[in-house]
Amino acid sequence: MRKSLITVAVLGALSASSFVFAAEKETKSDFTTSGSVGLFSQYIFRGLTQTDRDPALQGNFDINHTSGLYLGMWGSNISWLRDPYGNPKPVDSETFYKSGGNLEIDIYGGFKSEIGKTGLGVDLGALQYYYPGDERGRNVGNGYAKANTTEVYGALSYGWLQAKYSHVVSKDAWGWGRTSSVNTDARGTYYAELNATVPIGELIGSGPLKGLSGIAHYGKQEFDNDTALGFPSYEDYKLGLSNAFDNGVVIGAFWTDTKGARDSAWTYNGRNIGKETGTVFLQKTF
Repeated sequence: MRKSLITVAVLGALSASSFVFAAEKETKSDFTTSGSVGLFSQYIFRGLTQTDRDPALQGNFDINHTSGLYLGMWGSNISWLRDPYGNPKPVDSETFYKSGGNLEIDIYGGFKSEIGKTGLGVDLGALQYYYPGDERGRNVGNGYAKANTTEVYGALSYGWLQAKYSHVVSKDAWGWGRTSSVNTDARGTYYAELNATVPIGELIGSGPLKGLSGIAHYGKQEFDNDTALGFPSYEDYKLGLSNAFDNGVVIGAFWTDTKGARDSAWTYNGRNIGKETGTVFLQKTF
């Protein structure tokens, strides 16, 4: 009788443990989160400085689902919306924003996955660039075009290579678009890019530089109705290095330059924001 009771107790304990384990397994979340915060010597967007070469604090937070769906937010300080624009001599009244305009918030969502077992990755999504503040817009003649912009995008990646295409679906694109004197909008503007992140650290194998990567980028920003808008289209380039440590810290530096970024389109605070420049950064991922 005593042995039977002991047996029942042991079996009961094992069953309870199995139930708890199964419950924990069943309740494991299909969602994961990730993010980062970083300090950059300046904020470069598609070859153009957004902070007049001043430092930028940037961060992001993403929610990912096992299905491949994701949603995220990214933010940075900026200055270009409050910097007087125009060439050859900007005036203080020619700014995009009367007040505010010192922050960029990007909200994005989409789907990414691998195509079968080919190793080819696909990423499809939409992105809203939002600039809070008292917006006035770019003064073109007697009208204004707004800075807030909406894009849809698609990307293919294989190993350390990526090709991406982004397409503007809003009527204005970063202050370029229809006004009372410009009878066209910027919808249809696109950005095509090729990116390479070469895992140099894999050749090293171990040590503090095992997370070293080489960065290479080419992009083409093509504004729809380029001539009517004042020729804002251009190309940009990037070369750099970054090193990711085991504790989530990333350090790096990169060089950027543009081709065809005209003074008439991209002069802020009296200088072209697409000129050749270098950037260093310190980032923490989690």
